[in-house]
Formats: sequence, structure tokens, C-alpha cells
Amino acid sequence: MAADGRKVDRGPAPAGCPVQHNPDGTWQINGYVAGRAFLRDHDTVQAGLGIETVEGFPEKIRRPVLYRDGPEHREHRKQTARFFTPRRVDEAYRTVMERVADEQIALLRKGGAVHLADMSFQVAVDVTSAVIGLTNSKPGIKQRLDYFFPEKFGTPGFTSLHGLYWVWRQLRGWSQIYFADVRPAVRARRAQRRDDLISHLIDEGCSAAEILGECLTFAAAGMVTTREFIVMAAWHMFTNDEVRATYVAADEPERLSILHEVLRLEPVLGHLKRRTTKDIQVDSVTVPSGSVVRIQIDHANLDTEVVGEEPLALRPGRSMAHGGSPTGLSFGDGPHKCPGSHIAIMEADIFLHRMFSLDGIRMVQPPRITFKEDIAGYELRGMQVAAG
Repeated sequence: MAADGRKVDRGPAPAGCPVQHNPDGTWQINGYVAGRAFLRDHDTVQAGLGIETVEGFPEKIRRPVLYRDGPEHREHRKQTARFFTPRRVDEAYRTVMERVADEQIALLRKGGAVHLADMSFQVAVDVTSAVIGLTNSKPGIKQRLDYFFPEKFGTPGFTSLHGLYWVWRQLRGWSQIYFADVRPAVRARRAQRRDDLISHLIDEGCSAAEILGECLTFAAAGMVTTREFIVMAAWHMFTNDEVRATYVAADEPERLSILHEVLRLEPVLGHLKRRTTKDIQVDSVTVPSGSVVRIQIDHANLDTEVVGEEPLALRPGRSMAHGGSPTGLSFGDGPHKCPGSHIAIMEADIFLHRMFSLDGIRMVQPPRITFKEDIAGYELRGMQVAAG
């Protein structure tokens, strides 16, 4: 097997064990085909990703789409699919992506080292805001979102000063984004609809509080994860001259192939969780109803039966067996597959290609890696880059 090409070490996948029952009573799926089939099964519901908080919402408040399942979820995805098609992404959002990328590249042209995570987050914030419809915000949306999604989370509660602080902090974060970003957007679209997600939610009868929940869900999915992926892809190219040279000289389809392979190798989320509502047969194993199942994306993306030989090597354009996606299961699959996959890859490419086309672009400081254990997700902070 080739040397490990990953920047983030998540440990080896269990050999010959596509499905396993863990001592704590949960189940774990390590194989690609088994994981994809399970994610496509309709006899499951969302688990993890903050579902415990959402389950505490009053019944009259509609859950964000991430936390819904069944016919209601499928209908919502069907109605909003038009915002995320490849054609829509190219025609409606490419200009926004180019403008935002140019604004960030201008910071590099001024000279001096710049934190790449800050630039990538600004790109993701501006692009996702355009898709959602958060275009009437007061200044400082990036700072408000940074506050809402801190590098380290605490546990809210009412039995300690620490818990009370995080209760207060959550409420403050919600209120800041609601009053400065969501409410102005909702007011503008109640007066005149636009072709964006918030206008669609208003037409569905959603309250402002429900729209806030949807906006924060899309912010987490479309802004936070894209920030990490852009930094990860840049880190690979800064440390691999061959891949970097190929990327800079390539046309867009080949560049996207490189980014797909980076994401297969380095999924931002290491696993997804689902809970079964019926007994489900997975790879000749019966997973009982009511079980919590963890689909190990980081392991499934290394499944040699699908990705081929040398799964730890960064090899763009590799042939994927069994209909495997070039990004593996990094965007999920089935009813909850990430709708913004085309947006994330295109905005990353537009920004990164402009950055690596700069004369003298270099990494001044590599990033530090931290983990969010609940999602096995990495965060990359501290990478500094400079040009000239």
C-alpha cells in the first residue's frame, strides 16, 4: 500500500468488517457499498448533528430540513432542488463566486501574510448568503457567524456557571443573527419575493423563527464545512508540487477532479449517524429497529473494493467501482445527501485557482488540526499564506 497521503490521521479502517456491533450498543458501517445502501434506506431518521437540541423545540415549530425525514422531507428537497442544480450553480452563482474570490485575492496582493481560514470563510459566507437570500444584512455577518460557530464548543446547561455561560452564548448568537441578518432579509422578501431560499420558505408559510433555523442549518453545512475543505485542499497543493502544478495548468473539469479526490481522501465529516425505525438488513447483518448507526465516511472512502488500489494515495481521476462517487461518501448519500455539493466544489475551485495562479504564492505557516469529536470533523486554523 502506498504511503498515507492524508493530512489528518483518522486511523486505519477495520479489515474485512463492513458492518460491526460496538460494545456500547451502537452499530458501525465501514464499507462503502453497505454505507451507501444504508444512507439510501428510508427506514431511518436523523441522529447526531445536534438532533437532541432540535427535539426540544415546541411542536408548533417546524424542524429545519436537516432534521426531517419521510414524505415531508422528500417534498421539501424536491421543491428546493432547483436552487442547487449544476446549471443553476453555474448560471446564478458563478459571478458571485468570482467577485468574492477576487475580493479575497486582493488582500493577498497587498502583501503580508493572511490567514487562509479567514479568507475561505468569507468566500463561503458570501456565496451561501446569496443562495439563501441573506443579502440585507447589517455589516459583520462573518463575525456573527464566527461567534455562533466557535472553534471549541461548550455544553449548555443550568447546573453550573459553565453551562449557564453556554446557554447565554447560544441565545446571544441566535439573537444576533436573527436581528442583524434574518429579520432584514425576511422583511425585504415579504415586501417583494426573490428567487432564493428565504422567499421559498416564506411562501411555505414559515415563521421568522423557523427561517432562522433553516438559515443556521445551511450556514453550518454550506459555510463551515467549505471553509475547512478549502484550507485542506490548499494544504495538499502547498506540499505537493506535482499536484499543484497540474492544478494550476488544468482546465476546470480536471481541476474539479483533483478537488474531488482531496475530499474523498479528507472528508470534512468523518461519520454520519442515523437511527433505524425498522429492522434493516445490511450486508447480511440485521440491524434492529431503534439502533443508532454510525456510517464511517473516513473508512468507507478507503474501501478498496470501490476506490481501487492505494486508497490512501491522492490519485485524481481514479476509477470508482460499483458506481462510486469521485468524492466517496463525503457529501453523504440518499435523502439527506448534501444539496450544495456543486456549490462547494465550484466556489473552492474558483478561489483556489486564483490564489495558486498568483506569483510567489506560498504557505508561511501550516495549520494546526483540532477535532470535533461528535462528528469526527477536523478544523484547520492558523495557516498563513502570502504572495510576492
